[in-house]
Amino acid sequence: MKKKIQADSVIKFFVSIIGIFIIAFILSELAHIFIPFVFAYFLFFLFSPLNFYFEKIKFPTVFIILIDVAIVVIIFLSIGGFLLDSFLRFSSDLQNYFDKINLIVRELAVDLKIRDPYFRSFSIQKIISKLDYKELAGGVFSSAFSITGSIFFVLLFFVFIVGGHHGFIEAIRKRYVQGKIESDFDESLEGNELNTTIDENHTLTVKHSTEIKLDNTFKAITKQIQNYIISKIIINLATGIITAFALFLLDVDFPIIWGLLTFFLNFIPTIGSAVALILPTLMGIIQHDSLGYGVLIAAIMALIQTLAFNITEPILLGRRLDLNPIMILLSVLIWGYIWGIAGMLLAVPLTAIIKIIISNSESPNLKFISDLMDSD
Repeated sequence: MKKKIQADSVIKFFVSIIGIFIIAFILSELAHIFIPFVFAYFLFFLFSPLNFYFEKIKFPTVFIILIDVAIVVIIFLSIGGFLLDSFLRFSSDLQNYFDKINLIVRELAVDLKIRDPYFRSFSIQKIISKLDYKELAGGVFSSAFSITGSIFFVLLFFVFIVGGHHGFIEAIRKRYVQGKIESDFDESLEGNELNTTIDENHTLTVKHSTEIKLDNTFKAITKQIQNYIISKIIINLATGIITAFALFLLDVDFPIIWGLLTFFLNFIPTIGSAVALILPTLMGIIQHDSLGYGVLIAAIMALIQTLAFNITEPILLGRRLDLNPIMILLSVLIWGYIWGIAGMLLAVPLTAIIKIIISNSESPNLKFISDLMDSD
């Protein structure tokens, strides 16, 4: 009997592993559908407080959707216009930056006594001249078209989610509660074959407790995701503004661009922060032709990020997400492998949702996984 139970456990384990790999494969293959859908749902969570207020004052759903979409479009157009203007200004100074990079590499080759003529007469212009501009332009156009399409799909999904979220949740509630009652009814019949009727009060109790548990799960997911998104936006925005101001005082070109990149990149735990620190540091080295100046910029950037994400963020977010740092790192790597940069951005909130769902399971194996994900 024990051998049979052990064999069944092993089979279930391997079936579960295979199932996880199949799900990951499907998510990866259908990324162009799932990524906009997930972003749209997080956008829905972000707008939920505002939408709830509009619903409270009996505002029509159509007008709520139009207001939400208008806000999103205005934000995207503002950011897009600013980035385009900054790119054009950066392009006008590109030759100057190339000359400085050439000088830095050549001087470094002399200091390190490297006699290779490639480094002694280094020219980034020669490297760029060998590039296939048609292929490069095609790649840029393809990326821009893909991003535009993704934004369109996010807005499209968002419109349907705002209009259909309530019905979607009600359908899950009915199916889950009814399934729970039928399961308990079957167990009741197995326990007492002579008594084929289930006590009405017991049925109501099961229904009530199941509905409460389901409602608490939905509320926990909504609350934690809203808390994460809003808190991260506030922290990243403040960090981006402080970074831009600091780089402006340090006379680094395009400080607002680096502040904006800091805002976006810090949604990616650990990896994003590192990239947000390296890029303006390299810009400072190139612009001022000084390694010491780059070290100063890196030190100030590191101080800003330490204060923001090691002190301020734990105070605002607290332990509400309640995720183990190891699980956060693993989630970033796994979701990044499945969905790339988008997966890294979504890794933490997606992992928090998974933890909330499995923590409400009665399965001992899922409880064990939930405990592994816990920060305690």
